[in-house]
Amino acid sequence: MAKRVLVVDDEKLIVKGIRFSLEQDDMEVECAYDGEEALEKVKDSEFDLILLDIMLPKLTGLEVCQQIREFSDVPIVMLTAKGDDMDKIMGLEYGADDYITKPFNILEVKARIKAIMRRTSGKAERKKKDRFVEAGELLLDCGGKRLYINDKEVNLTAKEFDVLELLVTNPNKVYGRDRLLDIVWGRDYPGDVRTVDVHIRRLREKIENNPSEPRYVHTKWGVGYYYKD
Repeated sequence: MAKRVLVVDDEKLIVKGIRFSLEQDDMEVECAYDGEEALEKVKDSEFDLILLDIMLPKLTGLEVCQQIREFSDVPIVMLTAKGDDMDKIMGLEYGADDYITKPFNILEVKARIKAIMRRTSGKAERKKKDRFVEAGELLLDCGGKRLYINDKEVNLTAKEFDVLELLVTNPNKVYGRDRLLDIVWGRDYPGDVRTVDVHIRRLREKIENNPSEPRYVHTKWGVGYYYKD
């Protein structure tokens, strides 16, 4: 099966050149030309690697990288300006796996991409086979979107499961309602943050013994929601 790569850069000639070269190696290439478009593509599709320029319109590459890391561990290679060590450091701090300095040799780009794919492909395959998350009495079957509490299945809607999965896989991290709406429902969702409150309430009614004193999904007043491990 062909490897899927997302190339993100606002310089269309660079994107065209990278795309042509990677397709010669039988890779499937998607392109995005600004940070918001890149984020939407990552939410809508699965990629084996993202090649991400730091200097982008709408959202910077660093912002895109940071937001992707909230819901995905797809390998990310940052494209940084020559000699800008701070960009390299920040890219790695924000969750990038590697960086390539512009201007670059396309052969180096391909070599780096292949090396990272070799390093991560085994781990990705294991995750596909075993997509279960265990957290105390909770067992989440992420592939089947099924929840078990003390070995008893609890029926959740797809969105309720998505909210719970995000919180459980990022324990103690507080997500604001806007952020949850953006990640789970997408930027183009026409509803408002009350949607999140309704789903949290229904989720608590299904998984908590006492929803008014939650054990799993907690509220940080004025900030958002989080799962306490």
